[in-house]
Order: sequence, then structure tokens, then C-alpha cells
Amino acid sequence: MTIAAVDAGGTSFKCALVHGDGELVSTWRIPTTAPQETLRACAAAFQRESQTHGLNPVALGIASFGPVDIDPASATYGTITGTAKPGWNEAPIGPVLSKALGIPFYLDTDVNAALAAEMRWGTAQGLGNAAYMTVGTGIGVGLSLNGTMVGRPTHPEFGHIRIARHVDDQAFPGTCTLHCDCLEGLASAQAFEARWGDPTQLPVDHPAWNIEAYYLAQACTNLYLMTRLNRIIIGGGLLQTDHLYENIQKQFDRLMGDYLPVKGADLIAAPKLGEHAGVLGGAVTALKALS
Repeated sequence: MTIAAVDAGGTSFKCALVHGDGELVSTWRIPTTAPQETLRACAAAFQRESQTHGLNPVALGIASFGPVDIDPASATYGTITGTAKPGWNEAPIGPVLSKALGIPFYLDTDVNAALAAEMRWGTAQGLGNAAYMTVGTGIGVGLSLNGTMVGRPTHPEFGHIRIARHVDDQAFPGTCTLHCDCLEGLASAQAFEARWGDPTQLPVDHPAWNIEAYYLAQACTNLYLMTRLNRIIIGGGLLQTDHLYENIQKQFDRLMGDYLPVKGADLIAAPKLGEHAGVLGGAVTALKALS
């Protein structure tokens, strides 16, 4: 069985042909421009790659940025809703791609899908209580409790929780257009770059990393105290260096203050599936619906 999978992001749509065991046959990226242009390019690439590899995908699985309608019973299932990304509000990405490819589609949020992939093939295998947090242009969290994704038939908006400001970060107004200094407004990649520029150019000892880790450690503390998770996986563009994971883990321990027998190094982890977690999550979304 082959699945056409998409990780629909604000910067690019990562696409893949995926076998049912998680094998990536082919992967490619389409820049996220206007909806019609982006979706047309995705469909054409799927048709080309399917022909090249002699495969006929049976379904389309989509892991999408949000907010997005993930309720299969809804008339707008598979449609972006209320996004801050210009031009994409009410973009019916699922229906459009499904029609173009002639196969059914199954869609979930990017973080729910990535978490499902990590629970099937990655660092959360065998765990019923886990979360996946992505730190990119925005911040999103997928949360599974007792094997069930939280928030159905909608999805959490954890990126907009309120957090305490770092003592050395009092003046920055935040980048969230709705809430200014929520978690996303202070700790997203967009917020990071607005203050300090390209993260790849900053030394390990730059104070920006401590501030970022403090905010993400607060998010992990809140998640853990509310739900007693077994694993919190953090992915996204900012999480490309081991030193940030270590910093988050240490600040989590400090914030917890030995209140419960949990250590950040055991709880907080990188995605085993790496940059493929999202697109494999799209595949898992379809595979679960077909099983």
C-alpha cells in the first residue's frame, strides 16, 4: 500500500510517497505561495513522482498547519480556518488535492500527525500519554492521552497559552497578532528572529538561548503538570542544536523543583523521525483511517 503524504507548512509543503511500513519512496518540497499555485504544483509533482516510481497511491494523508478543520463530519473538513498566513484563510487544501489526484484524503493538524508518527515509528512508541510541540513560524502542540488525541473534533491551541516573561526579556512586545506575548508571541521562530536574527549565526553562549529555553521549559512544565505525560517531543526549525534541548531539560528541572520524580532528560526529547515526522504523520493519518 502506498500513501501520498503532505506536511503542509507555512514556508513549504513537504510531499512524499510512503509505503505502509513507513518507507519513504520519494520526498520533495513545494514552496508555500498562493493556495492555488501551491496546490497545483503539489498535485503535478505527485502525478509525476507516482509515474516515475510506478506507484498508485490509494489515499492522500495531510498534516496541516492551522487552525484547520479536522472534523470529517464537517462540511469544511480539510479547510484552513482563521490562519494569520495571508491568502490561506478558507483554503480547502484537502478537497482540492483529493480531487486533483482522484483519491480520498485524510487530514489532521501537523502536530497531531507528527505525534502519531512518533508513536508508531519514533521516540514515543508504546506510550499512550505523549505530546509533540513544534516551534516554527508558530507554536503548536499535539497531545495524546491514553492513546486518544485531545480536542477532537477540533484541536488544541496550546501556542497561545500565557507564560511568565524572562527577567531579561521585558521590552519585547511579542509577535502574535492576537495576543502579543503568549507562548507563540515570545518563543516562536518568528519571535526569536525578530529579536536576535538568524539563530544559526548565534553562539551557544548567547543569552537568547537561555530566554528561549525558559519559555519552552515553562510550556513543558505546564503540559506535564496537567497531564503527567510520559514523553514531550519538541521539533521545528529552532530545535536543530543539542544545546537547546539540554537547556530546556535543565530549566524544566529547575522549574519543577523536585516536586515530582521526573527529570527533563527523561521526559523531553527530539523527534526520532527528525524532519520527516510531519510528512510521515500525514501517511499515518491516512493509514489509521484505512485500517
